Amino acid sequence: MPDVAQAQEKLSTIASFSILADIVENVGGERVEVRTLVGPGGDAHVYTPTPADAKAVAGAKLLFVNGLGFEGWMERLVEASGSKAQIVTASEGVTPRSMEEEEGHDHEGEKGHDHEAGHGDKGHDHGHEVAEGKAHGHDDAHDHGENDPHAFQSIANGKIYVGNIRDALIAADPAGKAEYEANATAYLAKLDEVDAQIRAAAEKIPATDRKIITSHDAFGYFGEAYGFTFLAPQGVSTDAEASAKDVATLVKQIRKEKVKAVFVENVTDKRLIQQISRESGAEMGGELYSDALSAKDGPAGTYIDLFRHNIKTLSAALTR
Repeated sequence: MPDVAQAQEKLSTIASFSILADIVENVGGERVEVRTLVGPGGDAHVYTPTPADAKAVAGAKLLFVNGLGFEGWMERLVEASGSKAQIVTASEGVTPRSMEEEEGHDHEGEKGHDHEAGHGDKGHDHGHEVAEGKAHGHDDAHDHGENDPHAFQSIANGKIYVGNIRDALIAADPAGKAEYEANATAYLAKLDEVDAQIRAAAEKIPATDRKIITSHDAFGYFGEAYGFTFLAPQGVSTDAEASAKDVATLVKQIRKEKVKAVFVENVTDKRLIQQISRESGAEMGGELYSDALSAKDGPAGTYIDLFRHNIKTLSAALTR
């Protein structure tokens, strides 16, 4: 009996946020237990780790992170927890989207976000310990460097995540190799199917109407993959506030280019986008899921459902 019990014990893993957790669950299947740090609807940019998170990380075998600077708080969490978990960067091998290439809005020479204006008046204390549950949700540098961290917004990149997750699970649990490979193959086929659906839907939207306003720069990879232009008052992180100049410039651009609709995101304050809609005359186009899934019974309860919901929402607003 001990052998049977041991064989049934699941591999203990942690995923940094809900989108990544869903991919790990699809590849890991019944052999893997997945705990999510930043759950559905949560904003990983400004997350504050808890003592329970530190305890969970300490006991995990594998810790899956997005990388590319997405989880600025992760290094301190791992350090505070004393965890020996193998850290797996799901975005390894992705070609990062450089923020220097971004067009469409001016952040005072910064293509990421304005650290001074966005943080100078908030009194964040970076000296608190994660183990006490007081650490703020970004690291001391609190920036994403030159790269956009939202690589998961492209199905092609999502497939790279799947390969990295599969390989890490096999390395940690060689006995499950065949199962992990089969799960990954089946999941990759589903992702290919969704990718084709998005491309077909995008083709029905006139190219001149594929200009979209969202709260922050979460959809650059999606835009490049499927032929959309995304503009946003905030940079790649939600932890900095858009300046009045950024908003005014964007409103002016919306009017000039006759952008049809603006969209709120599930992880950001809707008031800024509503203000931009009022001032520009662009319609409110619905809610897009950017950095987090919805609850399981919501419109974007899985990674695949997130894409299906987003392209459906975009299509409905842009083909009126």
